[in-house]
Amino acid sequence: MGALLTPSRIATVQRYIERIVERLKPWSWLWPPMAFSAGLGSFFLVDRQQWLGAALALGLLFAWTLLLSEGLISRWLQRRGHPTPPRGVTTFIAQMIHQETLFFTLPFILVTTVWNSGQTLFALLVGVMALLSIIDPIYFKISERWRSLYFLFHAMCVFLVLLVTLPIMVHLTTGQSLLLALGITVVVALPSFWHLLKQSSFKRWCAFFGLTLVLAYGAWLGRIWVPPASLWMTSSALSPGFDVEQRLPQGSMTLTPQAISDNGLYVYTAIRAPRGLSETITHAWHHNGEQMDVVELNIDGGREQGYRAWSHKQNFPADPTGDWRIDIMTSTGQRLGLIRFNVAEDSQQASLADGEIHASGLSNWNLRRFVPGRTNDEEAQPDD
Repeated sequence: MGALLTPSRIATVQRYIERIVERLKPWSWLWPPMAFSAGLGSFFLVDRQQWLGAALALGLLFAWTLLLSEGLISRWLQRRGHPTPPRGVTTFIAQMIHQETLFFTLPFILVTTVWNSGQTLFALLVGVMALLSIIDPIYFKISERWRSLYFLFHAMCVFLVLLVTLPIMVHLTTGQSLLLALGITVVVALPSFWHLLKQSSFKRWCAFFGLTLVLAYGAWLGRIWVPPASLWMTSSALSPGFDVEQRLPQGSMTLTPQAISDNGLYVYTAIRAPRGLSETITHAWHHNGEQMDVVELNIDGGREQGYRAWSHKQNFPADPTGDWRIDIMTSTGQRLGLIRFNVAEDSQQASLADGEIHASGLSNWNLRRFVPGRTNDEEAQPDD
């Protein structure tokens, strides 16, 4: 091994890499749109050609493995007296991988975000990070001067990679992917706090582990703001009746206290998930801010228009007037969507449950109609 990795050969390889980097730099502006197109393609192909979507995700993870091992390789070369790769070269490669990550995952985040919730802040954060990754002066300033911030930036990219690729590649549920991504992200973010241990002491070690716990706890609390990148609500409806054979809401009703007490109320949601992925979601009914009922629904991925799941609420309080909200959530508390309606004695103020199916979020654009595919008509239909 020592005869193979001689200093002269390593120097030759490094010069070769430097020449490649210099030739790529004038064309680096093409990388973000290519990564975005790859992410968009993976998003569309995850069910039509699942092997291709997984191959794109695998390529992204392979690039990340190279980036994570860069520091180990540099230290290994230094200990043996070999020249290490120049910081400019490694930073440029890291920038390309960060751009690939952010623009690859951006389509997943944009489509699955519930835009009238706190998830908007997370989507904006990813968008700002993607913008920073293509502005060379700012990116290189962060990487050279603010290393702690750079490691946090790096950890966030790791989180996005895992959040998007785990359900595609190994069919982990959204909750399992989130927990694993959070755990690995906390570990990757730890180098941001290495400066606390430059002068090793008991207090500094306590501070280090304390920050680790705070970071992990904060990440868990913030999960409701993280969109489930492989799962989203494509449409929803409210109705007084439901055609189980056709799996469609039926009828129309003004939501007065008497009407909902006599008929109950159906909530219909279509949830899009990759083929082969099984999830548990909930319909959480809230009245004037207070949770009333939680209905669990099991769904399976693969249907073009989304897996149609519905719940039927019949037990309303004696005075059901006021504002109602139905949160559609994953089992780990990530929001898929929400439905609001108002119950009032005055028919002019009361909402109308007309059974009309409304597209949700960016599903209004219906971009997937350009991709041919099959459908799966198996559904879930629990009552409460």
